[in-house]
Amino acid sequence: MKVEEQFMARCIELAQNGIGTARPNPSVGCVVVYENKIIGEGFTSPYGGSHAEVNAIASVRDKTLLSKSTLYVTLEPCAHFGKTPPCADLIVKHKIPNVVIGCIDTHSVVAGKGVERLIENGCHVKVGVLENECLEQHKRFFTVQNKKRPYVILKWAQTKNGFIAPDQKEVNRPVWISNVYAQQLVHKWRSEEHAILVGTNTAIADNPKLNVRSWGGVPPVRVVLDRTLRISKENSLYDLSQKTIFVVDVNTEFEASAEKQLFFESIDFSGNVVEQICEVLMRHHIQSIIIEGGTQTLNAFINSGIWDEARVFVGDVSFVNGVEAPVISKEVFKKDAVKNTDLFWYVNRTEI
Repeated sequence: MKVEEQFMARCIELAQNGIGTARPNPSVGCVVVYENKIIGEGFTSPYGGSHAEVNAIASVRDKTLLSKSTLYVTLEPCAHFGKTPPCADLIVKHKIPNVVIGCIDTHSVVAGKGVERLIENGCHVKVGVLENECLEQHKRFFTVQNKKRPYVILKWAQTKNGFIAPDQKEVNRPVWISNVYAQQLVHKWRSEEHAILVGTNTAIADNPKLNVRSWGGVPPVRVVLDRTLRISKENSLYDLSQKTIFVVDVNTEFEASAEKQLFFESIDFSGNVVEQICEVLMRHHIQSIIIEGGTQTLNAFINSGIWDEARVFVGDVSFVNGVEAPVISKEVFKKDAVKNTDLFWYVNRTEI
């Protein structure tokens, strides 16, 4: 790996620290390098706070070195005023002569303007170092910008013989197919994504909390498909512990909630449900979402083609009979092992 790539790889590592807290901003990573040594680094603060470039520059103890340094950053520095001043202006202010950028920001208020601002003020700018890796890092942000929908992750666990759940359960709670390590990993994923969605049958059968318990982080927005409002108000999804959106049929009557954490949205369930769900999510500024089930809901997204990743656990158990798991026609992208549970990854995108 070339020296420039090594420093950009460190930027990508740093950017991971802001996943789940920076949104709706992208989580960017940045390092400042003087004589091939990192003298400052940072990543995007929680929304409303400082951007990665600001944090990296602030961490440099000897500011006189900035005028002889190179700044590496995963995404093009902004050139507009938002919650914070333009990062491009800060770079110019400190007379940083060299800037290496992973990928260009496609947002209309940036889209090359940051690079232009830097060049106009005498900076030497290089774009495209580990570009594909940086695009992957910012996949959630770019999906919203370019496809006008959230980044969609499908997730489920199935038995060795292809069942996602037993036919019948004695109590309304999940039947675990994977192991405790896989369950902890799922909670980590929840902390990284903006929202999580389940269908009516899963909500009734499992009474899920859909929060983050086995990992630190912000719990996701809960999205629940409940066409005719069959889910009891005693269900955990009504506990007001986190923002929850119930998606109901346009012909179902409901009273607007006075609770700040509870929302009801209407769609036409006789139409393209997945596209309408994405429209609801965009109205709530949702950047990414995990689709947790059940089979009917997962298949709706699979059949629509509106999904970006699928993460499928296959546990070391079998059911005599049960609810058949969804089937994805794509080839396995990669396979991991979580103790005695296999984890298969699929991707449904050729570009971000």
